[in-house]
Amino acid sequence: IAGICCQDLFGIVGENFTFPVNIGKNPEEIIWTKNKDKVAEWEGENTTYFASFHNRGFLNEENGCLTIFNLQNSDTGVYMLEYLGTQKESSFLTFTLTVLPPPSKPEISCNDSGDTFALECTADFPRPLHYTWKLNGIPPIIRHIPEVFIPKKDVDASTKAVCFINFSQTEKSSEISLTQCLS
Repeated sequence: IAGICCQDLFGIVGENFTFPVNIGKNPEEIIWTKNKDKVAEWEGENTTYFASFHNRGFLNEENGCLTIFNLQNSDTGVYMLEYLGTQKESSFLTFTLTVLPPPSKPEISCNDSGDTFALECTADFPRPLHYTWKLNGIPPIIRHIPEVFIPKKDVDASTKAVCFINFSQTEKSSEISLTQCLS
């Protein structure tokens, strides 16, 4: 029996979510459970879906991936993939899925810091977000932190700055004019 324990995964309410597995061999049987209750089963012929996954699940029999459509808070839980290979050996993969509400619309604050504009983009969300800043005339700035410093020589005060926040498939944005940054 081979097993991999406990990968923590996050999804957003309303999104589609696919567990990142590729069992890499031709399985003869696949069983997915959530909190030890069966949610999907394939035994070489037909796939059976249980409980709330009846109309919201899709099991890819070739690679073992389970997709949940339209994630709900109730999808949070511990999922286990058990599959039987051609040598009749059982293997297990375990995942903890946490379903989160979407991030709030970002808010931008800014300051005039002498030679630069200091911009900060904030959103209410419990996990790290990806940030992309777009300003006229300069290439997009992609960050893992919410702050960015723009040299004044690269922009003028009428420039608009747009902050995009991204997590999973969800993206939201806000815009500010740099004139609002001037002291």
